[in-house]
Amino acid sequence: MLPTLRQLQYLKLLAEHGSFSRAAEAAHVSQPALSAGVQELEKVLGSPVVERTRGAVQLTAVGAEAVKRAEDVLARTEDLVEAARNAGKPLSGRFRLGVIPTIAPFLLPATLPRLKARHPALRLFLREDLTPRLVAQLKAGQLDAAVIALPYEAGGIDHARIGFDEILAAAPAGHPVASAETLQASDLRQSDLILLEDGHCLRDQALAAFDIDAPRGADVFAASSLHTLVQMIDAGLGVSFLPGMAVRAGLTEGSGVVTRPMSGPGDGPAPRREIVVAWRSGSSRAAEARLLAEALTLE
Repeated sequence: MLPTLRQLQYLKLLAEHGSFSRAAEAAHVSQPALSAGVQELEKVLGSPVVERTRGAVQLTAVGAEAVKRAEDVLARTEDLVEAARNAGKPLSGRFRLGVIPTIAPFLLPATLPRLKARHPALRLFLREDLTPRLVAQLKAGQLDAAVIALPYEAGGIDHARIGFDEILAAAPAGHPVASAETLQASDLRQSDLILLEDGHCLRDQALAAFDIDAPRGADVFAASSLHTLVQMIDAGLGVSFLPGMAVRAGLTEGSGVVTRPMSGPGDGPAPRREIVVAWRSGSSRAAEARLLAEALTLE
């Protein structure tokens, strides 16, 4: 006997909510029905999947492994249903797309009208989040695709290119950096750098591209968003990096922030990040994700 999809779904919801009552509510069933389904799963597996204690639910080692495998099974099943519903009609119906915050406000306004014109039956559900969480949601089947920036190490993920985006230096007007035509990494003092908070891939990509170590110490400034970063630079707190697409979209307009192109280490090519549409390897919506990348291509 094999576990049923319903049993696996009950276990997944139980892991997410940590409570039989909340998991039952999310599954739209009674608590006894959900509890019975989990017990049936335990009989099939021949081992407990949860430890039932007062006020809390703890997964066993077998339960944690079952949840991990259940997420993949349920995601592929949902892919199958969507593919069957939209057979012969690519990019129609629901499509869940994640986008990182250093791309979303600057790419989507310019490209979504073109996407809608090409695929009028598409119902796009957008989620903005940091790359690690978007990748986790892709693997869990909570997203169909995500727009992220490479390089980023993530196994089990395929991608199609949208385009490249140059990384620019940014400084307040009057700063020595602002007077140069083209900058090198050595022109930026580590102690003068303002960076996005940990979790933003642009932070790591820029530092790696210029072979710069992240500044350390309690007095280091960090910004939660690109808009906050521009305000901090404008206030004279230091220099930083900005994506070219954000600058072209007007991010620095009305501020005293000056941007300059940079050369890579050893006068190498200008550093840039690769913008891609990513999806879970083996997803039945891979062809649609590739069509999405074509519609979102940077011009």
